[in-house]
Amino acid sequence: MGSNGDIHSRFRRQLYITVTRLAAFIVLGSGMILLYIPFGEAFKASLERPELIESGGGMALEEDWDKIENGIHLRTGLIVAEGFELVKGTCTTCHSAKLVIQNRASRQGWKDMIRWMQQSQGLWELGESEERILDYLAKHYAPEAIGRRRALEIAEWYVLEEEE
Repeated sequence: MGSNGDIHSRFRRQLYITVTRLAAFIVLGSGMILLYIPFGEAFKASLERPELIESGGGMALEEDWDKIENGIHLRTGLIVAEGFELVKGTCTTCHSAKLVIQNRASRQGWKDMIRWMQQSQGLWELGESEERILDYLAKHYAPEAIGRRRALEIAEWYVLEEEE
C-alpha cells in the first residue's frame, strides 16, 4: 500500500504543478489582453514608424542614417568634406562624434588630444591616416574667434504689474 500512496502523492503533486501553470497562463494572458485594449493600436503603429536613432546633432530617423543636409552628416553632425569618412570611421569607433564637434583646437591641440588618447585611452597608432585626420580637424574644428554674443531677436517687452 506504501507504493500506491506514493503514486497518489506524485499524481497530486503533478496535478498541482499543472493547475498552477495553467492559472499563471490564464492570469498572464488576461493581463496581456487588458494591456492590448488601450495600447495595442499605438504599439502596432509604433512598429510601422521609422525608428529614431541618436545622432551627433540630436535624433535622426533611421531612413536618414547617411543623409547629408547643408554639408552636415545628419547622424554624426560632422561636416562632410575631405577626410570626413576617415574621421567618422576612426573617431566614432570609440566615442560619439559629439566629442569632436564640441571641442575646438589648433592642429597641435588635436595632435595632443590624439597622443593623450593613445597613451591613456587605448587609441591605436594612426599611421599615415593621422595627417589626413589632423588636416580635417584643424580645418573644420579649429578655435573660433567669438566676440560678443549675437544680438537678441526683437522681443516684445512688457512690464510686470504688482498684485495688491
